[in-house]
Amino acid sequence: MSVSITFLGGSGTVTGSKYLVRHNGKSMLMDCGLFQGYKQLRLRNWQPLPLSPHEIDSVVLTHAHLDHSGYLPLLARDGYHRDIHATRGTRDLCAILLPDSGHLQEEDAAFLNRHKLSSHSPALPLYTRLDALHCLKQFKPHGLHQRFEPLPGWYATFSNAGHILGAASVLLEVGGRRILFSGDLGRPDDMLMNPPDAPPKADTVLVESTYGDREHPAEDLLSELGPALARLAARGGVAVVPVFAVGRAQVVLHAIGLLKAQGVIPASLKVFLDSPMAVSTTGLYQHHLGEHRLNAREVNALEHGATMVQTPEQSKGLARLHGPMVILAASGMATGGRVLHHLALHSGDHRNMIILTGHQAPGTRGARLADGERSIRIHGQDVAVRAEVVKLNSASAHADSHQLIAWLRSMEHAPDRVFVVHGEMSASDQLRQRISHELHWQAQVPEHGCTVEL
Repeated sequence: MSVSITFLGGSGTVTGSKYLVRHNGKSMLMDCGLFQGYKQLRLRNWQPLPLSPHEIDSVVLTHAHLDHSGYLPLLARDGYHRDIHATRGTRDLCAILLPDSGHLQEEDAAFLNRHKLSSHSPALPLYTRLDALHCLKQFKPHGLHQRFEPLPGWYATFSNAGHILGAASVLLEVGGRRILFSGDLGRPDDMLMNPPDAPPKADTVLVESTYGDREHPAEDLLSELGPALARLAARGGVAVVPVFAVGRAQVVLHAIGLLKAQGVIPASLKVFLDSPMAVSTTGLYQHHLGEHRLNAREVNALEHGATMVQTPEQSKGLARLHGPMVILAASGMATGGRVLHHLALHSGDHRNMIILTGHQAPGTRGARLADGERSIRIHGQDVAVRAEVVKLNSASAHADSHQLIAWLRSMEHAPDRVFVVHGEMSASDQLRQRISHELHWQAQVPEHGCTVEL
């Protein structure tokens, strides 16, 4: 019996990663992500999968970001009752991220219903916080480099991918084939995370391509962020920083702490982390010492480098404070969460600043801000953007084109085929060309929904 892969997400786009592997009547889902960004992509979240959740025999996760894990509560609610295999770090992060995702969807639906902004009556959440809490019981954690059986006769091994806590590449051995899923690969020079492990030998590789069409700038995060915050402090403004609660929030906090210690920015500059999820995530770094670059003292400094904002009342209270100050809040692409209220309040003042800290998927508010749009729509209202918009090109948690090629080149033997996934079409196709021309390997960008036989 042959092995096949069906690309149910993460192909031709940087979101919604889901790869269905079939062999000998069994089916395994590698990653189970939500589509984000453009509305036509988000609508895919509401469409049924091409097979019933009851027909899926196992799920394996590369990491916890919602574009890789956020569909799990829906899958479980609709009938998937088997194990969800992940690293311990991924399990711990999903315990924070997934209930928060369900809660936000309930809040968004309630807001739309309250203000009669939806064409549906009533607007419903994709899933609830309770759905997310239920699916957490199905997680089965594994250590790195420990071979396990997600299904009888199927073997999987996690290796470190950098990127965020718990992130892994996965080698799947099934039907005589060795299939390597890169997951999201981190940077060798990341400020927080250890560099990715070298890839193991494999016949087939699925490699991410978020930054497949560009290389990171030579300047580092400190040299980008320092002057921006110094300008902000001098003019007494408020910086609103949309952050991903996992990874980017922590690296920006670490960078601010270093800039204060170096005297680049005033030690008195007030910093607020307005995201209960990011606050909880920051606490996890203490439980996973050795899986990142920070020691216990540095993690402690991270936890005390900002005022941690938990309740909605505390968040609203920030509106009464004056600059200079920095507010870090989720979500990282300004698609939802508390950051929207801060953007609505502070975007109109030229003394203020909006700092974008990572990849902004097309169709998101973050992408529109990055493109220089002078008005953004928030909660049904048009908000003028007069604040200075700063894009931190060095804050990405993804390997760039050169680093992706270097990671592939370090494989002991050339694979038979490479599928370039998890990137916008331009990024994926440019990486495909580099793989073909520089490594002389067979590479292709799979279409959404297509099935390939290995």
